[in-house]
Amino acid sequence: MAFTIETAFPADLEQRLSDLGVIAVLVVDQAADAVPLARALAEGGVGGIELTLRTGVALEAVRRIRAEVPEMLVGVGTILTPAQVAQTLEAGGQFGVAPGMNPATVAAARQHGLPFAPGVCTPTDIELALEAGCKTLKFFPCEPSGGLHYLRSIAAPFAHLGVRFIPLGGIDADNAETYLKEPLVRAIGGSWLAPRDLIRARHWAEVTRRAAGAVASVRRVRGNVPSAGSDA
Repeated sequence: MAFTIETAFPADLEQRLSDLGVIAVLVVDQAADAVPLARALAEGGVGGIELTLRTGVALEAVRRIRAEVPEMLVGVGTILTPAQVAQTLEAGGQFGVAPGMNPATVAAARQHGLPFAPGVCTPTDIELALEAGCKTLKFFPCEPSGGLHYLRSIAAPFAHLGVRFIPLGGIDADNAETYLKEPLVRAIGGSWLAPRDLIRARHWAEVTRRAAGAVASVRRVRGNVPSAGSDA
């Protein structure tokens, strides 16, 4: 089967994600926490986030971060429907992520011009994503599915097409560098940087500490990390 790939991510955004290396994956329960959370991550050197649509304040949190922490690259995760694509753009989301490969949602993202990474876990998922024009894909859940060994196996038939992955699920400070060394990995999803309980407790100093540790891992593996707001 032949594919003509038209990436759903512009090349400059793909490069920025690769340079950042880690994207903080967040669940925010109080809109008032959004800005101090983003600032805590930025202070630790993390320049990109995926703010998930798992709470009723998520879109308001996106708006506040875009307005008050403009240097942060803000993606929106858990986009499950075409309507949420439009809501993401209205709130100022700069890219979208989904846990699975829903053709209708991906088509809406393409139609509206939202860079989009659908979730994949099988070769069939990857084929469907490629058919929809996506080559930056979320590998989820990565560790429960078999980790890097499994990812290399399912990605092998598509490697010549330039497919790259953002693994999420089971990655932490202990195995982050292993994933960052893998050529298939564009960036990793870092839900351990600011877990929900830490945000609720507003332990911003701990968020900054974890962010700095993640950035140090990226630097050890990939070299310099662009500061928040850089287009590099």
